[in-house]
Amino acid sequence: MTSTVEPMTDLHIAQQAQLRPIAEIAERAGIPADAIELYGRYKAKIDVGEIPASGRRGKVVLVTAVSPTPAGEGKSTTTVGLADSLSRAFEQDGSGRKAMIALREPSLGPTLGMKGGATGGGYSQVLPMDEINLHFTGDFHAITSANNALCALIDNHIYQGNALNIDPRRISFKRVLDMNDRALREVVIGLGGPTQGVPRQDGFDITVASEIMAVFCLAKDLQDLKQRIGRITFGFDYDRKPVTVAELGVEGALTLLLKEAVKPNLVQTIAGTPALVHGGPFANIAHGCNSVIATSLARELADVVITEAGFGADLGAEKYMDIKARTADVAPDAVVIVATVRALKMHGGVAKTDLAEPDLAALQAGVGNLQRHIRNIRQFGLDPVVSINKFSSDSVEELDWLLQWCADHQVAAAVADVWGRGGGGDGGDELAAEVLRALQQPHRFDHLYALDLPVKEKIELIAQRIYGADRVEFSSPALKRLAEISSNGWDAFPVCMAKTQYSFSDDASLLGAPEGFTLHVRDLVPKTGAGFIVALTGAVMTMPGLPKTPAALRMDVDATGNAVGLS
Repeated sequence: MTSTVEPMTDLHIAQQAQLRPIAEIAERAGIPADAIELYGRYKAKIDVGEIPASGRRGKVVLVTAVSPTPAGEGKSTTTVGLADSLSRAFEQDGSGRKAMIALREPSLGPTLGMKGGATGGGYSQVLPMDEINLHFTGDFHAITSANNALCALIDNHIYQGNALNIDPRRISFKRVLDMNDRALREVVIGLGGPTQGVPRQDGFDITVASEIMAVFCLAKDLQDLKQRIGRITFGFDYDRKPVTVAELGVEGALTLLLKEAVKPNLVQTIAGTPALVHGGPFANIAHGCNSVIATSLARELADVVITEAGFGADLGAEKYMDIKARTADVAPDAVVIVATVRALKMHGGVAKTDLAEPDLAALQAGVGNLQRHIRNIRQFGLDPVVSINKFSSDSVEELDWLLQWCADHQVAAAVADVWGRGGGGDGGDELAAEVLRALQQPHRFDHLYALDLPVKEKIELIAQRIYGADRVEFSSPALKRLAEISSNGWDAFPVCMAKTQYSFSDDASLLGAPEGFTLHVRDLVPKTGAGFIVALTGAVMTMPGLPKTPAALRMDVDATGNAVGLS
């Protein structure tokens, strides 16, 4: 009789891992006991004010990727595996150096929808993965509550006499929900008569696209958070002048709702590497980076900090460089671009169902996507390291060809098997060695554009130099918004592009490295608290929808409370 062994899933591996008490992880990270606020045995919030200044300014490694595909790239898995390999290398060389991770928190929308989780994979995960992927320490609930409290206060102000002369037709700030729910994109509120409020058209965004999430992740401390919330422009009055939260007088109340959430969350990897997981804006509709507070704290505690930016380098990495690195002292010292043979073959025209078959021609056809991301990172003054995230279906010939292609293009590269050999194993050793070499190389980091350029020119520059577009077409509403931005003195803000993650263009079906296309900007949304202008392109939505077969359909909980089907 032949027995069939069920393949190990991310959840199985996570549930079998032996977690250390979080106080032990905090001690390993150099966090004093007075700064730890326990959330059970394996999670804690960190009171940054209780940590004495160390004078350490750890080097930052930014992990990004090729344009994502349904084949999977493994950016978070690589981030965790790289950190574990660096920690192991530092222990072996006796240098006393430390590595630490700074990641985003997963959103419930993708967790129950398309992705099913975002804490890494295999033996390169942050734990407890089920709790991180679900409610964690409640940060997203606090952000959702603060956002919706503002909406309630705006509508109450209008109902109670509207002393600020707010035009209900020009309120741009939306309610949010941490779930993909397309039915809430457009709604009408205030129906039911005079006592039910003032009727107006409204809508919902997903929590990770909210400006409260953006200011939460860009604030340097609690007071900076309060000031940023006060600067949020939520709409315009009847004279078309912007109205801010500070004028409404509720920035203090909203900050109060966030005072615990703003403390970074400490967890651990399977191998025991400390990880700060905090904040979580999407990169296709927001700026795609974890909190400045967590990244800055990690730099105080560790010699090397591994962080990531969402989706491909055209979205997350560009925004990290041009938005987050302008806000705080977190500019990267090295960049890792995660690529897989599977993803590049998909960019080369192979269907997902055929990716297990060796196909050098498709790999050669799709490598242009990687090449453009490499070119883009070099525009910021950094030579990236390519991490080839290994899948079991990859052939030796394909891996060797991709390594040789990188060598021919003067790009450092390594094959990483951190899914199967991570967790303190040797699967990321070659990648770690290349990253350490990259950290020793001189570089001159620079932003893509100067802030004194007009917003229109910033958008055109990103579209042409990062995406490869020939031109940018602005809709009539977008052109009117550009004039409004200029008249209100908001031209000096950086730009946060909202674009499909699957393509360099705004057409998700154009894979690889398309050229000769036009990028379509349909609208612009000033985020004056966050300090950037969101450019909405193509059909990208700030409230996603669920797929035909959501990941929630395979999830459950057993009789003892253990998660089932979470991956």
